[in-house]
Amino acid sequence: MIQGPASLPDLPVLQRARGEGRVTVASDGRRTRLQRLYQEGCANIRLPASDGAEAVLINTAGGLTGGDRLSWSAEVAEGAALTLTSQACEKVYRARDGVAEVAVRLEVREQGRLDWLPQETILFDGGAISRRLEADLAPGARLLATEAVVLGRSAMGETVRRGLLRDRWRIRQEGRLIFADDLRLEGAVADLAGRAPLLDGARAFASILVVDGEAGRLLAPLRALLGPGGGASAFDGKLFARVAAPDGLALRRVLLPALELLRDGRPLPRVWRT
Repeated sequence: MIQGPASLPDLPVLQRARGEGRVTVASDGRRTRLQRLYQEGCANIRLPASDGAEAVLINTAGGLTGGDRLSWSAEVAEGAALTLTSQACEKVYRARDGVAEVAVRLEVREQGRLDWLPQETILFDGGAISRRLEADLAPGARLLATEAVVLGRSAMGETVRRGLLRDRWRIRQEGRLIFADDLRLEGAVADLAGRAPLLDGARAFASILVVDGEAGRLLAPLRALLGPGGGASAFDGKLFARVAAPDGLALRRVLLPALELLRDGRPLPRVWRT
């Protein structure tokens, strides 16, 4: 009997990270207070300030790879304020198969304020991540949101030749879509990033959005801080900016003062400076 070629052994099924974190804050008339906190799997939330006005998100898996699933949600009640940040840069490692998925859901009630300020995401060669940011805002609510990406650590000689990065933002107010943005780098990332209409060789970039009826007053000082590597526009109570830089350090030197400007001079969370 003639036998065919031996079949290749099946690849082992790898353990995948799963995590979900939810936080709700409310105002007692004087200060913001924690109302509800939920964490599951690799998603942890820590509250360094006693008043609950700052939450630090932690992925205890130590990074993301293909097939990982992570979700965060936050609710800010009427008149309350919350800053959400991350303990460290999120690392997206080479994916054997699949795509890492991160979903963020934000809700801000009347006169509430929410700052979504995670530290940078570092994409490694072969990494693949798809992220979704959705926010529902009430009238008079204020939102500041940023996402920053570093394409490999230049100090370590890393180059992201191939990979996948998808960012999808959907912002609604009173149920009406007021802002949408889709960003995708897929395939030959190094080649794409080198094209002038895209990053023109930059290896780090950030997107910034402010939803505030008075956002336009910040346009001129923000443009001055961003310099030639960035651009910003204001329209219909919103301000949107993008900035690109040669590496992560150069991006931080622009991003930190820009975010503090947009926070009306309030310093960034301490984890950004440690």
